Amino acid sequence: MGKFENDAKALLQAVGGKDNIAAVSHCATRMRFVLNDEKQADVKAIEKLASVKGTFTNAGQFQVIIGNDVPIFYNDFTAVSGIEGVSKEAAKSAAKQNLNPVQRVLTMLAEIFTPIIPAIIVGGLILGFRNVLESVGMPWLGQQIADGAKVFDADGNPVWNTITMVSPFWSGVNHFLWLPGEAIFHFLPVGITWSVSRKMGTTQILGIILGICLVSPQLLNAYAVAGTPAKEIAENWVWNFGFFTVNRIGYQAQVIPALLAGLSLSYLEIFWRKRIPEVVSMIFVPFLSLIPALILAHTVLGPIGWWLGQGLSTVVLAGLTGPFKWLFGAVFGSLYAPFVITGLHHMTNAIDTQLIADAGGTGLWPMIALSNIAQGSAVLAYYFMNRHSEKEAQISLPAAISAYLGVTEPALFGVNVKYIYPFVAGLIGSGIAGLLSTSLNITANAIGVGGLPGILAIKAQSWLPFLLAMAVAIAVPFILTVFFRKAGIFTKSEDEARAEAAPLTTSAESVTSETIGATVTLLSPLTGEAKELAQATDPVFAQGLMGQGILLQPTVGELVAPMDATVSVFFPTKHAIGLVSAEGVELLIHIGMDTVNMNGEGFTAHVAQGDQVKAGDKLISFDIAAIQKAGYIVETPMIITNQDQFAPAELPTLPSSVQAGDKFMTAVKK
Repeated sequence: MGKFENDAKALLQAVGGKDNIAAVSHCATRMRFVLNDEKQADVKAIEKLASVKGTFTNAGQFQVIIGNDVPIFYNDFTAVSGIEGVSKEAAKSAAKQNLNPVQRVLTMLAEIFTPIIPAIIVGGLILGFRNVLESVGMPWLGQQIADGAKVFDADGNPVWNTITMVSPFWSGVNHFLWLPGEAIFHFLPVGITWSVSRKMGTTQILGIILGICLVSPQLLNAYAVAGTPAKEIAENWVWNFGFFTVNRIGYQAQVIPALLAGLSLSYLEIFWRKRIPEVVSMIFVPFLSLIPALILAHTVLGPIGWWLGQGLSTVVLAGLTGPFKWLFGAVFGSLYAPFVITGLHHMTNAIDTQLIADAGGTGLWPMIALSNIAQGSAVLAYYFMNRHSEKEAQISLPAAISAYLGVTEPALFGVNVKYIYPFVAGLIGSGIAGLLSTSLNITANAIGVGGLPGILAIKAQSWLPFLLAMAVAIAVPFILTVFFRKAGIFTKSEDEARAEAAPLTTSAESVTSETIGATVTLLSPLTGEAKELAQATDPVFAQGLMGQGILLQPTVGELVAPMDATVSVFFPTKHAIGLVSAEGVELLIHIGMDTVNMNGEGFTAHVAQGDQVKAGDKLISFDIAAIQKAGYIVETPMIITNQDQFAPAELPTLPSSVQAGDKFMTAVKK
């Protein structure tokens, strides 16, 4: 009998049997099911299994969290079910059957925009900083420094000058930062067309070239179109083909034209690949894809996309600035968190970017940041009420920190939606904060870091109103969450969960006084930066569902053993490894997120499963540049998976720089 044979049989029955499974695969920590009917899955029965740490559904896949032993569990499951597993990518493809057309479009948009969001955030922060330099004024009492900056007026009163007006240094910094700040948005179509080709699996350099052809300096800059007379455009900014002309207009900062152009290029390339013999495909496929896509972009798709983009931004701008803007703010503020659950929130990236291009700022992003804060405050209140419960505290506190930093999935799926009343409290708080945001005309320069750091993207003149709205987003959900719990409002889900758990509560196993408090020293397995685990991109790690530990951002691609141990699990893809010490500490180290898709490319193993290793021994070498080039992040969680027996202690001050082999933390026996 296999180690998990009984649990595997129970799981097979609980997911609806063999006939309900369209595909099954696994990654480093969880089983991934594509179910024909997700309603047949008995979540409560599944989560009662001893080997299961939790469940959630994402992108059409029902995921069951197992932990380090997932390869063994997977083998036992395939044995008892008779179902042959598929690759993770094949499972993703099969999962599309569970998505309706709207969800498929939204999933595609999310996969297109996700790789370019870091650049947009950087651009927003730069523009925000430049806004401070150019807009914040104060009476500069002292010697006049810069030309045109008057310290006193004719009556001897102090004159309020901006930082750039009085300081040549900061004026130079402001001028220099224009380069990256404006480049990110002016050349945004290049990033979009590249990301489309990457998502569609077509030639990425062709996507980049198409994007450049949309923002070339040979075209009339999109920002200058509104101020250029139609007569001048007809005379000087056209391609003249004799019997017809085509406007020679650029699409700087335009989202929808770039998106449509990129999709046309990818579909053309896919079309020609199937029809042109491989021996000459290198010559004809790129030519027959790029040139028609470029023609379509400047004749049909570009103008249509421009019209659609401006129409969309006009409608949203009317909601943000019209007579009922308070209602728009209240509704959007209340609905953003449900948007996150359904995936609809990815649409706001395109709307925000279009608003920035058309109106010079966006009123949506402040409400998004406030919604994140509100959900974080709700889960913080839940933590406050349950702080003496180790299990609940381990999930809720990291989730609150994550939400305050702009990542709400751990808070939403780990606590708020699960227990309802914190979620409702968060919706009410973010709705009131959204009402204040639109009523006070709070505007952001660009998309920025979410949550509390969101103020960095807010225009300087909106800082004080935003702080007021932020205070509301913090206080109201916290107070309402406590009130709902005390009054028993919306608490049915939590009450039922506690009632079901109560009969299962047993006295802890007897542990001798000599073993309680025993410590195991752990070394840093990587060189880089150590962060809070709650900052992990993957909500399973961020919520602590797999265990507690630390998140590492490596700068050197060498993973070493943090302790004397046995290699208990080593994945064929070499991206994750499990270790067990003689004292019983179980560690999982997972290099990057979704790096299982690289199938071992860029990873070199120095050990095998079952090997004995000493602290400091080299385990895995990995190519950071190759991982990033493939579109994956390199953040690496190191977690103690048997958290019922050991807890992390003596952690370094976070965030902090660490060196591989240095004393890092300890694992303490409970």
